[in-house]
Amino acid sequence: MNLTLLPDLATFVLIVDQGSFSAAARMTGATPSAMSRCVSRLEAALGNKLLHRTTRKLRLSESGHSVYHHALSMLEAAKQALNSGSSVQDIAQGTLTLSVPKAVGRSVIHPLMREFLERYPQVNVRLRLEDRYMDLIDESIDLALRITRSPSPGLYGRPLMPISHLICATPEYLKQHGLPERPQDLRHHSCISLGENPADARWKFRKNGHAESVQTRGRYAANHTGVRLDAVLNHLGIGSLPLFTAQEKLASGEVIQVLPEWEFTSTYSGELWLLWSSGKHMPARMRAMIDYLSEKMPVKVPDQ
Repeated sequence: MNLTLLPDLATFVLIVDQGSFSAAARMTGATPSAMSRCVSRLEAALGNKLLHRTTRKLRLSESGHSVYHHALSMLEAAKQALNSGSSVQDIAQGTLTLSVPKAVGRSVIHPLMREFLERYPQVNVRLRLEDRYMDLIDESIDLALRITRSPSPGLYGRPLMPISHLICATPEYLKQHGLPERPQDLRHHSCISLGENPADARWKFRKNGHAESVQTRGRYAANHTGVRLDAVLNHLGIGSLPLFTAQEKLASGEVIQVLPEWEFTSTYSGELWLLWSSGKHMPARMRAMIDYLSEKMPVKVPDQ
C-alpha cells in the first residue's frame, strides 16, 4: 500500500464533493492545477480513469465511484480515530507514577491521595518513595517532587511549598535538662540527628547574618523523620526535623521548638518543586495531579 497517496485520496473526495477543481482549490488555498495533479497521481497509481472532465462539470467513472466511497469511509474512520484520541486526552485515566522523597511522601503527599483517587476514579497512582535522584525519562516517572533551590535545567515545573527544618524537644525533656539559649548549649544535650554520615551531627544555624555551627552528640540517630519525631516524643533528646513532620505536635504543644530565633540550616531545605519532563501533549492524568497538588499546597503550618 502506497501511503503517500492518502492525501491525494482526501483531495479526491473534496473535489467530488465540491463539484470542481476550482471550488476544491478555494477550500484549501491551493491552485486548481494542484488539485488536478492529485487526481492524475491517483489515476496513474490505480491504472484507471477516475473522473471524466468536461468544460462544465466532472463526472465519476465506474472506478471513480468505487474509489470515492472507499476513500469516504477512510476519512470517516480517520475522523473517529482523532475524536477517540482527543477524548482520551481529555479524560484523566490510566496509571500515573509520582516520585517523592520519603519524608515528604509519607507526611505530605500520602495523606492527600485518598481525595485525589476519589476525585479521579479512572486514575491509578504509583507512589515511588525514594530519596535518591531518579531520572524521569529513564525510570518512567511522570511527575517528580524534589526539594531544591534551583530545579534541573530542561525540566518544567512549579514550586509547591517551602521546606524548612527546626530542632525541637518535649517540655518534659527540657524541664529535666534545661532549655538551650544559644547553639553552643547543644553540646550538653542528647541530640537526635539523621545519622547517615558524621556531618549530620554538626548542626548549623544562622541569625541576623551570623552563622554558627556546633558538633552535637547523642546516643540515638535515625534516617527517618517519623522515627526521629517518635524519639523526641519519648523524651530521648532534641531532634532535627522538617517542619511539616513536626507541625502537628508543635501545634498541640507536645513538642517545643528549641532556639526558635535561630534558623536551622540543612541540605534538606529549600522549595518543594513539582517537576515533569515535557510541556507538550501532557496526558490529562498528569494535568489533574499538577492542578490538584497546586490546589492543596502549601501545607498549613502553625504560627511560630
